[in-house]
Amino acid sequence: MAEKRHFGRERSGRRGLMVAAAGLATLAVVLGLSLVLGEQRQRLAYLIFDAFHRLHPREPTDPSVAVIDIDEASIARIGQWPWPRTIMADLVTELDTLGAAAIAFDIVFSEPDRTSLGLVLENLGPEAAALDVAGLPLDNDSVLAGAVAGAPVAMGMAITSENKAQLPLPKGGFSFGGDNPVDYLPAYSGGVTNLEILDDTAPGLGVFSFPPSSDNIIRSMPLVLSAQGRLYPGLSIEALRIAQGAGSFALRSSDASGEGGRGGAMTALRVGLLDAPVGPAGEFWVHYSGLPNMPVISAADVLAGTERGSLAASLAGRIALVGTSAVGLRDIVATPVDAAMPGVNVHAEIIDQIVSQSFLTRPDWAPGLEIALAVTCGLALVALVSLGGPILSSLGLAGLSLAAMAGSWWAFASQGLLIDPLLPLLCMLAVFGLTAPLVIALANNDKLFVRNAFGRYLSPSLVERLSEDPAALRLGGEMRELTVLFSDIRGFTGLSETLEPTALTTLLNQFLTPMTDVLLARDATIDKYIGDAIMAFWNAPLDIAEHPRKACLAALDMLEAVEQLNAQTGRTLRVGIGLHTGWACVGNLGSEQRFSYSAIGDAINLASRVEGLTKQYGVPIAVTSETRQAAGNLAFLEIDAVRVLGRSSPVTLHALIGDSGVADGAGFAELAVWHGRLRDAYRSADFRGARTLLDGPRPSMAAQLAPVYALYADRMDAFIADPPEAGWDGVHVAQSK
Repeated sequence: MAEKRHFGRERSGRRGLMVAAAGLATLAVVLGLSLVLGEQRQRLAYLIFDAFHRLHPREPTDPSVAVIDIDEASIARIGQWPWPRTIMADLVTELDTLGAAAIAFDIVFSEPDRTSLGLVLENLGPEAAALDVAGLPLDNDSVLAGAVAGAPVAMGMAITSENKAQLPLPKGGFSFGGDNPVDYLPAYSGGVTNLEILDDTAPGLGVFSFPPSSDNIIRSMPLVLSAQGRLYPGLSIEALRIAQGAGSFALRSSDASGEGGRGGAMTALRVGLLDAPVGPAGEFWVHYSGLPNMPVISAADVLAGTERGSLAASLAGRIALVGTSAVGLRDIVATPVDAAMPGVNVHAEIIDQIVSQSFLTRPDWAPGLEIALAVTCGLALVALVSLGGPILSSLGLAGLSLAAMAGSWWAFASQGLLIDPLLPLLCMLAVFGLTAPLVIALANNDKLFVRNAFGRYLSPSLVERLSEDPAALRLGGEMRELTVLFSDIRGFTGLSETLEPTALTTLLNQFLTPMTDVLLARDATIDKYIGDAIMAFWNAPLDIAEHPRKACLAALDMLEAVEQLNAQTGRTLRVGIGLHTGWACVGNLGSEQRFSYSAIGDAINLASRVEGLTKQYGVPIAVTSETRQAAGNLAFLEIDAVRVLGRSSPVTLHALIGDSGVADGAGFAELAVWHGRLRDAYRSADFRGARTLLDGPRPSMAAQLAPVYALYADRMDAFIADPPEAGWDGVHVAQSK
C-alpha cells in the first residue's frame, strides 16, 4: 500500500508540472500574439469600450457650445449649398451680434464664390456695361473676409496626406516642454484650406477633419496635428482659445519637467485656463453624452433675424459651431453611441468635455497594467487548474473574468479610464481552453493506468475509487544647484479688490499665459502658481547650461511681455522679479497620495526675499551676487548690501536693467561709472559727497533707477543729520520680507 501512495503522489506531481508548463507556455504565446496582432485585438477592445459608452454615456451638462445647423430646412428656405458668401457674412455678423464667444466653422471655403457680382459681370462681357452696379460689392469672398476679420472666428480646414497643398500658418502659438511634438506626431503632407483672403483675416484656424480608422467609428480626435513642419490645433481647442482670448497652447510631453518619462509622447495640453489630457499622438478620447441640453439652431432662423431675444439667450457666451446635419452634404459620422451623428456634434462634445473637465483617458500606463493583469490572472488560473481540477478552475475562470470586466467597467464609469479587459480575458480563456482538456486527458490517463495496473489485484469498486483518487496513493530628492525665480504683480491685492471674479480670472489668464510662454522658452521648470505669483527654477530635473544667464534673460523677457500685455489691454501692470542661484533639494515632494516635482531649501527662501525687496527698491528685477557672477555680460548695477530677515550674513543686491546689448552701450558705461562713484562714497560714509553727486547732473539712463536714488537720498539725509556709529559696514537691515 505504501508503494501505491508513493506512486499516486508521483503521478499527481508530474501531472501538475505538465499542466503548469502547458499553461505557462500558452500564456507566453498569447501575450506574444497580442503584441503581433495588436491591431486586431484593439478592434475587439473598441467593441467593449463602445458597449460601455452606450451603457454609461457622459453626464449631460449645460454646455458652453451651440450648433448652428445648416439643416434641410435651411437649405429649403435659403437655397442649395453652397450659399453665397454674402449670406455667410451675414451669418457671422449676426452670431457676433448675438454674443457668441467664438464662431467656428466645420466647413471649408476652398473655392471662390461663383455668385460674386464681379464674376457675373465678367461672364456677361460687353453687355455688363449697361448695368448700374455702383456701390454693390463685386467680390462676395471679400465681404465674408471683412465679417470674419471683425468677429471671433475660427475657420476650419482639413489636413491629409493625400496631397501636398501649401497650408496657411497657424494662428495660435504652441509652447512645450521636452521634445518638439513636430518630431514625433504623425506628419501630414497637405490638406484642403480656405481661400487665402479668409485664412489671412480670420483670428483662428483649426482642423476639423477626422482621422481614418479601421471601422470609421469616431472614438478619438487629435487635438494637435503636425503638417509641413508646423503644429496645428483641432477646431475645438482653437475655438476655446479664441473664446478665452488666449494667444497660445501649452503642451506637455512625457519627457517634460517632472514627468520623468521617455520622449516622443504627448500627455496633456492647456488652452487658456483649461487643461485636457491627450494620448501620445495628441489624440483626445471623446466621451459622448449626446448633448441633450445643447442649443441646436437652424442657420435659417439666425439669418431671419426674428426672435433675437431667444436666440441671444441661447448663444450669448457660448461657442457657436457652424456645421451641417443635411444628409446630402455628407458630414455624417458614426460614433459609439450613434450610427449617424453630424460631424459638427463631435467637435461640440470635445468642447463640452474640456469646459466641464470631464475626461475619458487611456493613460500611458494602461498597456503595462493590462499585461500585468493578464499575467497575474493567467498564473492564478494555471495554479487553479494544476491544483484544483476542472471544476474549481471553471469557477476561477468565471470569477476572474467577471472581476476583469467589473474592474474595466468601474474604471470607465467611475474614473473615466479606458482599461482593456480583453487581454486578461484572452489569456485566461486560452490557458483554460488548453489546460482544462489536458487535465481531463491526464486524469483519464491516470485512471486508465490505475485500472490496468491494479485491475488484476483489486475489486472493480476499489479500482474505481483508486482511479478517482490516485493521490490516496518608497519619495525622494536630490541636491542640485538651481537658479530660482520668484515674481508677482505689484499692487495685485488692491487690484483684485476692484475686479469681479470673472474679470480677475481673465486678467490672471492674460498675465500667466505669456509669462509661462516666456519661461518655458528659456528652459525653465514652472514649479507653481500662487495667485499672481510665479515660482520657477532652472537646472532640474535636466542639466541646463548657463542657467543663471538664461534665468536673467527670462526675467527681461517677462518685462517685455508685460509691456506688450499692457499695450494690448490698456492696463499698467508692473511686476517684481527676484533671482538667486544656490543649492536646493529638488524632486518629487509630497505625500504617498499626492506629490509634485518641486524644490525646497535656503536658496528658495532667499529668492523669495529678493523678490520682496524689489518693492522697497523700486526695481523690476533684483538678483543676488551668486546669480550676477554666473550670468555673464548683462547690464547689472549693484544697488545695496542687505541683511534680510532670517539670515545673518548680508546679501548683495544687483539690479538687472538690460541684456548684453545694453551692457555694451555707451549710455550704460557712463551710468556704471557714475553709479560706482556714488556707491563708493556712500559705503565709505562720505554722505555729503554722495549727496552732492546725487544732486548734480545724472547720466541719462539713471532715470531707470530713480526709486533707488530717491531711497539713497533719504538715507543720506538721515545719516548727515544723525551719522551712523563708528565701524558702520554699509549694510542695510531689512525690516520686512
